[in-house]
Amino acid sequence: MIAYRATPGVPRELACFVAKLLLAERQRRGTPRGSRALSCFWQGVLGLRWFRDRTTAEALARDHGISRATACRYLDEVIGVLAAQAPGLAGALERASDQGFSHVILDEKIIACDRCKEPAISVKGEVIDLWYPGKACAHGGNIQAVTAPDGLPLQVSDVEPGSVHDITAARIHALPALYRAAAAGLPALAGPGYDGAGLGILIPARQPSGGGEPDLNTRTRNAILRSLRCLGERGFALLTGRWRTLQHITASPGKIGDIARAALVLTHFECGYIT
Repeated sequence: MIAYRATPGVPRELACFVAKLLLAERQRRGTPRGSRALSCFWQGVLGLRWFRDRTTAEALARDHGISRATACRYLDEVIGVLAAQAPGLAGALERASDQGFSHVILDEKIIACDRCKEPAISVKGEVIDLWYPGKACAHGGNIQAVTAPDGLPLQVSDVEPGSVHDITAARIHALPALYRAAAAGLPALAGPGYDGAGLGILIPARQPSGGGEPDLNTRTRNAILRSLRCLGERGFALLTGRWRTLQHITASPGKIGDIARAALVLTHFECGYIT
């Protein structure tokens, strides 16, 4: 057996930030001092290891000298206190407007997860698997995100089952606030999957129904929109690349939204978006 030491690859300041949130939560609950197996700092480290490296609950329990059940409970607390700090969409758009952004970008991603088959009835009356999106060919949850023009994620939504279409998820979680922002001069750029979203949501024009090429003005507009919108893909790349647990969620898929919002808060702290 070869033993070795490893580092979680995150700054100490981030662990201290999480520890302060955990301390405030323990005080809110009235947790007696010294009654926990881990201090707030080491509980924060436990959570960051899971976010950063997808460390299993068994490994976290072994390394921190606690039971697996305690490790899972501590991890849920870390996710909860971080997700509670995530900005709402209205506040994120107001801040974007105050910073003088010319636009925001609406994007989506299917976050892969473990899931047993869960039958549901589609809008066409067919029996489908609720958490299985056909385009991803794997179980997952649909997350909507609004990003800054440079791709920094500003806000992520709660999760919808993977079988829910992008435009449907956007109508639930994003479009009402985006309409108000667009009316105030802050439009949103989106992909073809959001066709029919409405005024203020700018998407590339489709091919003419009769066939043939779009006119020059339409092709130019589409090229400009795509060149601006492609930066929005950086948002999910930042989240899933930095916080690897988002690459495949092994917890209940209903927790994907909280996990994504927690990862957003961690990203904002590292980018200096919050202090």
